[in-house]
Formats: sequence, structure tokens, C-alpha cells
Amino acid sequence: MLEPGSYIWATRGREWGFRFLRDGGYADPLPVYETAFDGVAEQRTVMRRVGDVLAIRFPDPEGREDHARRPISHDFVIRATPSSPLPDITNAARVAWESVADEYAGMWGTDAP
Repeated sequence: MLEPGSYIWATRGREWGFRFLRDGGYADPLPVYETAFDGVAEQRTVMRRVGDVLAIRFPDPEGREDHARRPISHDFVIRATPSSPLPDITNAARVAWESVADEYAGMWGTDAP
């Protein structure tokens, strides 16, 4: 599991649009997110190190789609903390998903998270 505050998580729900559900401890996570995903904005799957963070994007493991039938993806920017190193890039998507799967399942069909 990822340490709370060590990651940015952005996604969509069935009825609500793209938003940050975790801010990674940043007052404004958008600049960090944009830097991490610069040049790969249109790619469906991303796993790369950018400076001292991991940028990860993967399709929803349950195959969920929004109301317009667009596939849902989950974007994470993960940073190391003194008590939590970066996960190995080969395991990062699994670790990220395990950190939010139950929470996302509960908010998925709501009007807003």
C-alpha cells in the first residue's frame, strides 16, 4: 500500500469528470501532474520515472466505463517519503491500485466523489 500523502491520484467516475482524488501533499497538484505526464498525455498506459517520481497510468482493472462508454483510466504520480520508498516500477500499478480499489468502488457510481 502507498503511504497516504505520497501520491497524486486522478481519475473519472461513471457520472463525474476527471479530478484529483489525492493531491500528494501538494497545495496544487496540477503542475506536478502535468510535468510527470508531459509528452504522454494521450497514451493509455504509462509507467515511467520522471525525476524523483513515478508516473503511472493504467486502465481500470474492473473494465469500468463512464456514462459515455469511455474507458476509465487511473493516473498516479508517486513520490518517495522518508518512511516509504518508491515501489518497484514493475509492481507500481498493482501497489497503487491496492491502495485505492475499495475507496474507488464505493464512489464509482455516485454523482460526485
